[in-house]
Amino acid sequence: MAPAHHVDIHPHIIASDDGRYPRNPLFGVQSDWSKERPITIEQYVAAMDAAGIQQAAIVQASTCYGYDNSYLTDSIARYPGRLTAVGSVDLLQPDAPAQIRNWVRRGVTGLRLFTGGSTRAFDPSALDSPRSFPAWELCSEAGLSICLQTDPSGLAQVAGLAKRFPNVKIILDHLSRPDISDGAPYKKAASLFGLQPFENVYLKLTPRTVEKATAGNATPETFFPKLMEVFGSHRVAWGSNYPASHGPLSAILDTAKKTLQCLAAEDQEWIFARTAQTLYPILATAGHSGETRHDR
Repeated sequence: MAPAHHVDIHPHIIASDDGRYPRNPLFGVQSDWSKERPITIEQYVAAMDAAGIQQAAIVQASTCYGYDNSYLTDSIARYPGRLTAVGSVDLLQPDAPAQIRNWVRRGVTGLRLFTGGSTRAFDPSALDSPRSFPAWELCSEAGLSICLQTDPSGLAQVAGLAKRFPNVKIILDHLSRPDISDGAPYKKAASLFGLQPFENVYLKLTPRTVEKATAGNATPETFFPKLMEVFGSHRVAWGSNYPASHGPLSAILDTAKKTLQCLAAEDQEWIFARTAQTLYPILATAGHSGETRHDR
């Protein structure tokens, strides 16, 4: 049986008003997707309705707005209970804790650290800098989850952070982009599977993951059950990556649901909603959340 509730934890939005929300991308280079196929909050909510997605944790478009989360927070304030915000702050700056508190007051319930991606090669060297520890401590105290945009080169730092800050839920965007082209038993992804003992490490399953699971020697029927065996579905959550990943949003969701049909119905329920509500509790307590369980 298909899940009845769906939460998207990795969409992005772009304002149509560049004067009110000026673009200031990280690393000084705006991403192609945000220039070629931007979507506003109104367009995203309409796409949610069309796809049958009830809630979302919208992620700051770092390659468009950098650390200015204004459009993100202004937008989610219009949809209380249905949307929440995952903002970006430079944790290496001395005022990072103050910045985090400011954005939390404006509705941010999670953070995202961007070490590279579509506009720059990955450089995770500063992920575990002691300069960031005051901000991590604040997130631990405040119950803020932190997404990490990295690749396997940063997983040693991820392990160190997970050990140092066990109360911070760390979410790896795109599963950290592991190499699974060798197929079962997926020895090339050993560094990812090595994070299993750190129970505060979670995985974000996106279209990139789905594509990788159908390329080379990988198959959904061997990779996703392996992922469940190692981490459990309560540590995996789905995100659309829309519109960075080509839409429509309904097609992205349908492809993910078809690909994950190899998993038990309960695992699908966790991946498509329950884990997200664990990572962003405001979505579990809101009126749109539906039945929620945290007993696994």
